Amino acid sequence: MNHYLIGFAINSLFRRGAKSFFTLFIFTALIFLLSSILFISNSIKTELFITLKSLPQITVQKIQAGRHKNIELKRVDELLKLHGVQSAVPRVWGYYYFEKAGVNFSVVGIDSFDKQYKKSFERVVQNVDFDKLQNSMVVGVGVNEALRQNYYKEYFNFIKPDGELKKVKIAGVFKSETSLESNDIILMPKNIAYEIFGMSPDKATDIVLSVANPREIPTISKKIKELYPDTRVITNSDLRVSYQNIFDYKSGLFLALFVVSVFTFFMIVYDKASGLSSEEKREIGILKALGWKIDDVLKAKFYEAFVVSFISFTAGIILALLFVYTLQAPVLKDIFIGYSRLKPVFELPFILDFQTLFLLFFLTIPLYIAAIIIPSWRVASMSADEVMR
Repeated sequence: MNHYLIGFAINSLFRRGAKSFFTLFIFTALIFLLSSILFISNSIKTELFITLKSLPQITVQKIQAGRHKNIELKRVDELLKLHGVQSAVPRVWGYYYFEKAGVNFSVVGIDSFDKQYKKSFERVVQNVDFDKLQNSMVVGVGVNEALRQNYYKEYFNFIKPDGELKKVKIAGVFKSETSLESNDIILMPKNIAYEIFGMSPDKATDIVLSVANPREIPTISKKIKELYPDTRVITNSDLRVSYQNIFDYKSGLFLALFVVSVFTFFMIVYDKASGLSSEEKREIGILKALGWKIDDVLKAKFYEAFVVSFISFTAGIILALLFVYTLQAPVLKDIFIGYSRLKPVFELPFILDFQTLFLLFFLTIPLYIAAIIIPSWRVASMSADEVMR
């Protein structure tokens, strides 16, 4: 490594200050946009599929006139008789619209004696005795934030179907592995959930089943449909396909941004590779006349390209990390998750995928360096007087 050549390369960049700064700015902006898109995509995809692992193997819903209706609790015993079914848990849950914040909360009724279908719920039940809670609830992080912003710090007033208010105390905050799962959740005793939703105690929202052998899920689903034709049977594989379809659709928007960014980058590379400016050619001719070898010229150009590309890459990645994980990617995140405020805002989890970084590195820096070296080699291979002419 020749320190004098590095110093000469840096001085050359400063001599072409406006052009060097413009290239540095555009390069950094492209790296920033590309890496931000990939960081957001990786974070949301990780959240989705971690959440999928916690969902029930089979969910049984009653359908009437094409709509979801409450299901009778007596069906639980019949479902438990099916071969291969380990457990059948009736769920009491629903959405509660908080008009002041403009968001929906997911209210879930918990019974300590029931087998919990989520590990996160089991941990809450172990730490909180829902049977002893008197008009109390445990809320998710997003719910807690939304309530505090509207001055509900110790309790919340639910409006029941008959128009009366139900005052419920906030006993704690619920956290899970993913912010998607715990962000909008409210956990409370089942009797309070029945009262808020105006449901009959002999019914449930749906029934979730766990199966000993996951390979038997399609067979058991078919048996349930034959036993109760008025039900809709949803398996975790159905939910996975649904989530994947949503993710693929939203990824298309990101792919469009990604393609535009890559196309812009390759336009810059093409412009660089198509030839040097007259000023740069004259500079190489002067250096050749002063006795510089082709290797010296190429090394100087390599250092110029590497300094610009490396500074741009590093700055773009750092800015993208701050933008996505500190500022939570305003605008770009909304393109993916939608602009609806019906759910409390959740934070993107920090997912640093080194494969993504290596992909961006090898997709940008070597190409940019090659786009500088190749035309420089063509000019440096000519004689000094030919270049000067």
